[in-house]
Amino acid sequence: MTTRVPAKEITGLYGALVKTFATKMFGSVPESLGVMWHNVPVMKSSMGFGQKLQKWDACDESLKSYAHMAVASYVGCSWCLDFNYFMANNKGLDMTKAREIPRWREADVFTPLEREVLAYAEAMTTTPIGVTDEMVASLLSQLGPAALVELTSVIGFANMTTRGNVALGIESEGFAAACGLKPLAERPVVRSVS
Repeated sequence: MTTRVPAKEITGLYGALVKTFATKMFGSVPESLGVMWHNVPVMKSSMGFGQKLQKWDACDESLKSYAHMAVASYVGCSWCLDFNYFMANNKGLDMTKAREIPRWREADVFTPLEREVLAYAEAMTTTPIGVTDEMVASLLSQLGPAALVELTSVIGFANMTTRGNVALGIESEGFAAACGLKPLAERPVVRSVS
């Protein structure tokens, strides 16, 4: 990986804890942590919020994971796509579905609700925002307000992390491959209409 901000050496007592935790979770210390080490308060806040949202339980875990992966695929964040695929495996989610996220429109493995969630995630990610009243009304009737607010917050967080990683040049570090997971489906080439 060639990041736009070079990785910094992770040092100190807190650094030792971070490296121990990362090695336990991933088998090694991701280079991306060295990039974020340039501003430890930012890294702590981002990681802390990410850990907190993992504890939310009003919305189905698979819907949140697939939505985050849809954002990562749409933005082009290979790090988030790889990491969330790895985490989906660790959480026991349907790996056939997780693998197909990059080409969810063509894949036949998703339920109608999952397709709506994936479309909502992409609509929140476009600029300008493409969310419609109809999208929200449908998801609200199927999920309820607490789950929809949670899903929306997860997608917002996914946008923050994916866009930041892409801007800093943080790319996949092979989490999924290290676990022997089958590769993700390739995103179809989108051709412009002239």
